[in-house]
Amino acid sequence: MEMRGLMGGLYKISEWIMRLSVTNVLWILCSIPYIFLIFPVIMAQNTDQFLSSVVLSSIIAPFTLFPATAAMFGVARKWVMGEVDAPLLRTFFRNYKESYLQSMIGGILYVILFAILIVDFQVYLKELEYLQLVSYLFIAIMALLAVSLFNFFSMVVHYHMKTFQLLKNAVLLTIGRPFRSLSTAIMCGVVVYISFSSPKLMFLVPFFTGSIVAAISFWGFYQIYTKLQLQAEKAAEAEAEAELMNLNEEVKKDS
Repeated sequence: MEMRGLMGGLYKISEWIMRLSVTNVLWILCSIPYIFLIFPVIMAQNTDQFLSSVVLSSIIAPFTLFPATAAMFGVARKWVMGEVDAPLLRTFFRNYKESYLQSMIGGILYVILFAILIVDFQVYLKELEYLQLVSYLFIAIMALLAVSLFNFFSMVVHYHMKTFQLLKNAVLLTIGRPFRSLSTAIMCGVVVYISFSSPKLMFLVPFFTGSIVAAISFWGFYQIYTKLQLQAEKAAEAEAEAELMNLNEEVKKDS
């Protein structure tokens, strides 16, 4: 029997706390090698330590962090599409297995692209002082690339496409829907900022931050997907009506 009123509300809140925290913990556990390597980045005391730690963590990220993130997006997909009672462990690890190869390949390409953009940013900022303004263009491109990464994870768990199609469509979707992409980026940025804004709120990182970001990101993607589906259906209906009208005209001519 479904509980209502205050008790029903508290029960639903506790259910969502459980869903978000379990999914987030699974994501972290499957990303442990990357997390071990990212800590030295935070604790680095000089540039050499920082760069070496960043390089090592970037190398391992496509093989651990990216598949785990895709699996987390697979769980978020169930929630957004109304399947809130989907088994968490089974859904997470099924998506981890099914999307591992694509998320790994996509992760390698994204890491390479980010590395190129970061190097170009540093060159224009420090070496070419008369072109420093150009360096801010690379910051904007990196922001777009970060949003397209969220769309890539959403597409990996939602579509059956080849990896390069997913990558191309993720970028095109990000550029083609700038306002939705911007709103998604802002909402996710707020969640991350709150999580790291105070030592008292750092507990959000291991239990909630990742899963909340995944849910927001897939929700934003699904809004775009739904609109595109409606547009495609309307276009198909209009085409069918046009064909029917042409057929009627031909029948009238024959008669």
